[in-house]
Amino acid sequence: MELEGMSLRPTRHAGLKGIKVRKEMERPRGEEEEEEEPLSPMARMFHEPQSNVYTVSIFGFENPINPHIFKAKWLGTVARHPRFSSVQVTDEKNGGEMKWVKTRVDIDEHVKVPMIDQDMASPDKFVEDYVANLSKTQISTSIPMWDCHILNLKTSDAESTLVFRAHHSLGDGTSLVSLILSCSDTLQSSPAKKEPRSASAQWFSIRSPLLLTWNTLVDVWMCAATTYFFKDTETPLKAPSSSVAFTPRRIVRHTFSLDDVKLVKNATSTTVNDVMLAITHAGLSRYLNRKYGEAKHDNGEAREWENNLPNNIRLTATLFVNLRKSPQLYPLEEMVKKNSKGEWGNKIGYVLFPFKIGLKDNPLDYIKDAKARMDRKKATLEAKFRLFMAKVFVKFYRTKMGSFPLTTMWFSNLGGPREEISLFGNRVTSVSASLYGQPVALTIHILCYGKKISMVLSVDESIISNPYELCDDFEEALKLIKTMILKKLSNASRL
Repeated sequence: MELEGMSLRPTRHAGLKGIKVRKEMERPRGEEEEEEEPLSPMARMFHEPQSNVYTVSIFGFENPINPHIFKAKWLGTVARHPRFSSVQVTDEKNGGEMKWVKTRVDIDEHVKVPMIDQDMASPDKFVEDYVANLSKTQISTSIPMWDCHILNLKTSDAESTLVFRAHHSLGDGTSLVSLILSCSDTLQSSPAKKEPRSASAQWFSIRSPLLLTWNTLVDVWMCAATTYFFKDTETPLKAPSSSVAFTPRRIVRHTFSLDDVKLVKNATSTTVNDVMLAITHAGLSRYLNRKYGEAKHDNGEAREWENNLPNNIRLTATLFVNLRKSPQLYPLEEMVKKNSKGEWGNKIGYVLFPFKIGLKDNPLDYIKDAKARMDRKKATLEAKFRLFMAKVFVKFYRTKMGSFPLTTMWFSNLGGPREEISLFGNRVTSVSASLYGQPVALTIHILCYGKKISMVLSVDESIISNPYELCDDFEEALKLIKTMILKKLSNASRL
């Protein structure tokens, strides 16, 4: 199954071709003339040839979607947003600077409603394959770079599915969540409360500025070293080169109970993010141990009790950080205001987060390790320095320092609605968010929605052929950690 799509043609600057925009296209009649706004440096990084990234959000609904109602509602909300009603053009008269130029939105160019066989054998597989095929395509630069795909097909957890795709230059995950919430009938904002920092993190923040300066200098050096010569170990999870950015992706979701994750969080005095990093650490270790075991034995079968991991595996994640003044989710009308705390756009930096791959006798050691490493990353300005590098190296001096480092994986934790929502009168039963176009073979997004927390994997199948196997390892990791927590609580209650 191939989908319609228009590829971006090769261009001279940052993935965009200089487009001649007709005067009647530039802005709808009756609107005052506005100054054309340049793309931010981080938005331009998402146009680099090896990081031409698209976001993919997948929503399951309680009822079928009426395409006519959806188009009318979407046109009156999302399509009126400045970023979703503008094209991106290269200003050749100003050194090739890229700008947003207002245009008219033809809703039929952006909302697709494919014909679907309602009697197919595996609807869930169809939706997954549809998204995988979508990742083979790109959106024409002659229109605003987003589209929606309405799949009126009953799956295991929904009566219909909406696939919302947007180029990452339009905004980051926090921006897109706020955009979706603006369409909600039941929840207009979802304040994502910032979890209390651990005692050690607070200790870091109040100690001498010399510690912050030292940590930042070390991380800046590691940034340069990783970019030029300090590479991750070649493992069954790592792409052989950055050309993986041009391959299609399979996006799969594994859901956990948020109550289970909070049980671990509360028992260990950590955060949800710490727990999910620990699950990722333990799951990756289990997966790699099995893969090395399969390669070790002639029959291709790994022995679960055997440690097959090589020593000193270097596996690093590019971990994205929200750099907004406030961690809360703001209503759309607040985010688009100038000097708003919400700040629409790609207000993100990133840090290098190392995973020390290994099998631990006590599963709670993964929690301790994740917490210690995250506390260390909270005591550095690495994420802000990365954003500074984007501003300098992308705009003025194009080198490797202005591109994303070639790590093994990307990792992002995005706070979603704490309560279930309805969009245009249709209750949302599930939410997934992921990417394609990134220069790594594995990307993990953590997303909370209601009482569930999902790990959404975006993988290159030529490298990770069975992502469900990896999902099972994450599930087993949480089960082992939870079992150990319950055992400790039970022992404590007897005392």
